[in-house]
Amino acid sequence: MTTPSFPRRWAALLLASLFTVAAHAEDGAPHTVPDTLAQRIASCTACHGEHGEGTPDSGFFPRLAGKPADYLARQLRYFQQGLRKYGPMEYTTRPLSDAYMHEIAEYFAAQQVPYTRSPAPKVSDALLARGEALTVHGDPTLKIPACAACHGSQLTGVAPSTPGLVGLPYDYVSSQLGSWRTGTRAAAAPDCMATIANRLTPADITAVSAWLASRELPADMHAQPAGSVQPPLQCGVLGASATPSTARSGDGA
Repeated sequence: MTTPSFPRRWAALLLASLFTVAAHAEDGAPHTVPDTLAQRIASCTACHGEHGEGTPDSGFFPRLAGKPADYLARQLRYFQQGLRKYGPMEYTTRPLSDAYMHEIAEYFAAQQVPYTRSPAPKVSDALLARGEALTVHGDPTLKIPACAACHGSQLTGVAPSTPGLVGLPYDYVSSQLGSWRTGTRAAAAPDCMATIANRLTPADITAVSAWLASRELPADMHAQPAGSVQPPLQCGVLGASATPSTARSGDGA
């Protein structure tokens, strides 16, 4: 449930950049960086794929393509503000303006590329059943709401700001739930996901992450329309009425 160390992909990217700079320094040729969106988001696509399709084989870097723009922009701000802890993302977002982060978010939200399933871990049928129960129904005895209560009946997200959960790598979902438990990922108050994650046991986190990774992808992966889901929780308390001033969704994986 811990965040992986500095990924090899980033190390390779930095080395390639150093070699490029060194080569130009030796031949004396001027190096002009094109002012295009593709060039400006190169630090994003190096890990998340050319169109934000994610890198399923890595088991960690999540898909950005098609996620709600408001959610993506909010997460960039959280990295910039230090609410989410991950060195490369904190460094990348530090100098960005709010308008530019929205531009990046809108770009990836508009990308429509096929989904690729991530490898699913081998776990017991009992653990998968527990993961399905938590995701679809929640656990009233632990005051844990169903994931579907906020992320939609098909778990593909809800516009304008709640992300989908299906299609995400097992390692990524597991690590993010663990990060909420350890305080290395947070959201603006009220941080409902932190409340929920701290009610999950480590085995529950494995169960939910494994079931999501094992689930067949729906035919329609688009987020549900805005207003189609009314989260029946107030920071993880099942049965509490949710109002715009007290309930918060949209800060999931």
